[in-house]
Amino acid sequence: MSLKTDVHLPINPSDDPLRLTGRRLPRWAPAASMAAGLVIGILLLVTGVKILGLTWWVVALLAFLLIYGGWTLSVEGRRHATDRIATAAVYLTAAAAIIPLAWILITVITKGISAINLEFLTSTMRNVNPRAEGGGILHAVVGTLTQVGIATLISVPIGICTAIYLSEYGRGRLARSINFFVDVMTGIPSIIAGMFIFTFWILTLGFPQSGLAAGLALSILMIPVVIKSAEEMLKIVPNELREGALALGIPKYKVIIKIVIPTAISGIITGVMLAVARVTGETAPLLLTTFLAQDVNWNAFEGSQASLPTFIWDQIARGTQSSLDRAWGGAFALIFLVLIFYSAARILAAIYAPRER
Repeated sequence: MSLKTDVHLPINPSDDPLRLTGRRLPRWAPAASMAAGLVIGILLLVTGVKILGLTWWVVALLAFLLIYGGWTLSVEGRRHATDRIATAAVYLTAAAAIIPLAWILITVITKGISAINLEFLTSTMRNVNPRAEGGGILHAVVGTLTQVGIATLISVPIGICTAIYLSEYGRGRLARSINFFVDVMTGIPSIIAGMFIFTFWILTLGFPQSGLAAGLALSILMIPVVIKSAEEMLKIVPNELREGALALGIPKYKVIIKIVIPTAISGIITGVMLAVARVTGETAPLLLTTFLAQDVNWNAFEGSQASLPTFIWDQIARGTQSSLDRAWGGAFALIFLVLIFYSAARILAAIYAPRER
């Protein structure tokens, strides 16, 4: 004996006409709605009319969403109207984040590329008048690479070892305390790291301002970033790999070294390089720990040492047209250096990514 039941659910045509009639908006509907919104915004700009105190481009975006949503509602139904409005809002918010970044990048490139030449890259600011043209960033590039290199040598071993402990061994109160302090360190202002090193390393212990002191301050900012990124990469390694190796009698430390770390190495490298790129542009800690220099200082253990961020700060503070041009050139070089770090992270991650066999 079989029981057959047919259930017919009532459909409200006004709720979803697209399902019954197949009606859809034309392809040019988003562009037409955006054009209508811009026309409304420009008319308000020309006439000087204010709606709730909003600027003309905000009114234009709201008008676009209203026109587009109302048009979709009348043609395709409520659910599709909600979906289209949400999609349009996502694209608008993404554009709101991308456009300022692109604007900054284009501004730095257009203003800074004119200052880039062989002399600018191979000379220093020694005996260069702030009002005169000339000078370069060689001393700042050397200082940046030295300070960031010191910070990397300090923070990467500490960060990766801590991440291994938290992901493989960490249990109980100690692990929770470490996680808490790492989260706190992630959000501390960079000037606090510089103040700590200046107070402890320079004033208390009596060491001079140097590239080493700057590297110590930068390492404080790098360590929590390396820990969090490496920990997350280690956590996504499947537990089956660990359990299978342990079932064969392999010691846990060998499992970590031979299986867990190689599996997560591409993500760890990416996190390290992103941490390096993050501290490359820091200025406040360097002003307290190494300040400024106008020539190359190859000794990272004694004496002031320049960097690209402090070079830019110094040239802007001088206020002359020539110094502003040099500042834009330094900003362009700094962005290019950060781009190299990001590119290196992607290349190394692709090289060391685990491959299926």
